[in-house]
Amino acid sequence: MTTVTKPTTTQPDQPRYKIKSPTRGGARPGAGRPKGSTPRYTLEDLMAQVEHHTGKSFAEQVAINYAQAIARADHAGVRDYDKILLGKMVADKQEIATVESEDATVQKAAAFAAALTSLTNGRGNTQ
Repeated sequence: MTTVTKPTTTQPDQPRYKIKSPTRGGARPGAGRPKGSTPRYTLEDLMAQVEHHTGKSFAEQVAINYAQAIARADHAGVRDYDKILLGKMVADKQEIATVESEDATVQKAAAFAAALTSLTNGRGNTQ
């Protein structure tokens, strides 16, 4: 009879599970653009090219395109221009300073009580 003994120590150098190497896709060593490299075109370069080819500044060309979209009743185009223009004009976040005073707190409590009463009376649950 043969006795099989299992080793009780594991080697710390080997991982517990074998990691399957990707066969398709995924990152490859040395792939992609090198770190620190600049993009091929900058925004300033593109805007300069628009000005060179159209003879107008980029802002003027956007305004002309917006007016043309309105004239031809291109509602989707007008909506897109509205989003773009409003996004540039209006700040995303606005800060509003609120000052709480004793009078404001009392007024809020009275308004809440009045609203609650009107809701209760509206349902027919009068007290």
